[in-house]
Amino acid sequence: MRVSDILTKIEKFILYGVVALFIIFVLPGFPSPFVVPKEIFALAGVCLALILWTAKIIYEGKASFYSGRFDTPVLLIMAAYLISGVVRTPNKMEAFFFPGTVTFVLISILLYFLVNQFDQKTKGGFLVALLASGILLSLSVLSTQLGLYAKISQLPAFMKDPSFNPVGGALPAALYLAVAFTLAAALAIKGKGWVKRIFFGVSGAVLILGVVILTQSLLPGKSQALALPSFQTSWEVTIESLKQSPIWGAGPGNYLSAFDLGKSLTYNQGDLWQVRFSTASNYYFTLITEVGLAGLAAFLILILKVYREFLKDLTKAPWEEVSIVLLLVAFAIFPSAPVLIFLLFALLAVFSGSEEKVSSVSAGRVPSVITASPIWIGVIALAFFGSKAVLAEHTFQKSITSLSENNANQTYNLMVSAINQNPYVDRYHSSLAQIDMALASSLAGKQNPTDTDRQAITSLVQESINEAKASVGLNVGRSENWQVLAQIYGNIISFAQGADQFAIQSYNQAISLDPFNPTLRIALGGIYYSLGRYDEAINSFNLAVLAKPDLANAHYNLAIAYREKKDYDNAITQMNNVLSLVKTGTPDYDLAKSTLNDLEKNKPLTTTSGTSNLTPPQPAATTNIKPPITLPQEATPPAATQ
Repeated sequence: MRVSDILTKIEKFILYGVVALFIIFVLPGFPSPFVVPKEIFALAGVCLALILWTAKIIYEGKASFYSGRFDTPVLLIMAAYLISGVVRTPNKMEAFFFPGTVTFVLISILLYFLVNQFDQKTKGGFLVALLASGILLSLSVLSTQLGLYAKISQLPAFMKDPSFNPVGGALPAALYLAVAFTLAAALAIKGKGWVKRIFFGVSGAVLILGVVILTQSLLPGKSQALALPSFQTSWEVTIESLKQSPIWGAGPGNYLSAFDLGKSLTYNQGDLWQVRFSTASNYYFTLITEVGLAGLAAFLILILKVYREFLKDLTKAPWEEVSIVLLLVAFAIFPSAPVLIFLLFALLAVFSGSEEKVSSVSAGRVPSVITASPIWIGVIALAFFGSKAVLAEHTFQKSITSLSENNANQTYNLMVSAINQNPYVDRYHSSLAQIDMALASSLAGKQNPTDTDRQAITSLVQESINEAKASVGLNVGRSENWQVLAQIYGNIISFAQGADQFAIQSYNQAISLDPFNPTLRIALGGIYYSLGRYDEAINSFNLAVLAKPDLANAHYNLAIAYREKKDYDNAITQMNNVLSLVKTGTPDYDLAKSTLNDLEKNKPLTTTSGTSNLTPPQPAATTNIKPPITLPQEATPPAATQ
């Protein structure tokens, strides 16, 4: 057997393995054990296949490239995601690492072109590999249902969860199995011989069983009940994103920021008003929001091409191709996931008809080396930078584990280490900022802080501010980053001069990026209240009430602010509103009733026992740090420009 044939065979089996095992590949040691491990696994497999393909080119001294029916729209989709990721996504790590939307698209498209280079018989093997992946997923779902994973003590905790499946979500897993079932049905119908038909028929039954189990878990009241933004909210977010950047959108992986800015006041009327979604109600709205009209145009060209080719193949009874049609239709109804994007491009590759067209790229050993060199350089660069990002993510997960074990020292050291390994992830900086602040607050609470304590507090406060500012700098359009910065300034008002104004500035910027979030208005009103600026507090609490009229805590805070202004009539009105919004007999009701009685008697507030969700604005905290520390110039909030 020739060396080139051996290389081709090894490449083929590597890609078979990637296609079959991608869906079930999970690993502990990451904040998202379902996403990052799949990214690593698929990327490693595809890069290894690329190396083998280029080695074969060099050995043979020629490079032949097979082109398929869907190459043009696939390349357009790749270009749209790449350009939007580079030009529009504020934090590139979100586009290219986690959630890694662009990387998953690139991996899937590279897989598409690699599979394109094989003949139709080999592509039939990829179809079986896809079917095998669905069977493995369904068996995993069944194992969870039977409690088998929970009985294996060596497995990580997340695999023992009653709702575990290797995809990480019931909806994308169910859609994957439904598409795989169409493949099983098609192969059973077209299979030659009873053995094959029985095998594919049993496979289909296993897949349907998995779909049924997953669908049941999505029903209302179940463990993974379907919770999606409404069509109206998704549409509003999409339109607002197009107003900001019609061609390239908000950037892949940046839907969260687009959602905060684009949702309307009506969103607060629903039960999910506190939920921030990272995807629209369907994939196409997410696509338009993140990648703009460029991404939509590329996908429309793909859909049109699939439609035309499907009609052209109707005389051949292309039952397997129904899987692509089903997936594209599902994208119009449900949100997507990396596994579904991967599945789409794998199916496109199988049905691309690439074996019909071949073109020569280079002839001769030297031209072949020149052709292969960019691929090698890209793989080496990817391995170098990717390994650092993966190591940082693993270190960050270790810090989270230490935090859950109340090991403050180790948590701090590991978070610092994660940032040193990869300083471009805003959530790392945000987390360290909050850890710093917690440590500083603990020291500041001492009865008799020493000079050493005071120095440590000053250092921790400054580091906390710096880390929160770094988080803002990495994604200045993310409201949550500004909120963390504002909370840190708010926590040090009692012992840091100038922190009050910095807190107000930061909360205002957070609000400008999430204008209909009532909790941000309440937080800002709390700052004003603590400073004795009751008119401004009342104004902020009123805006919170306008944003969500049925939010009891907004009315409660407003009542307390009115009380401090001696405006008892308005205070009583607002407290009556609270009583109409909370359940009778609860601690919240008792607290509101007690407060109302005190207001009516013009007496100070009394307290009641029990757990309460009503949290009044707090006066400025007292501190043992005297004189207050002075914040340096670099502690000021960053500019709010993008």
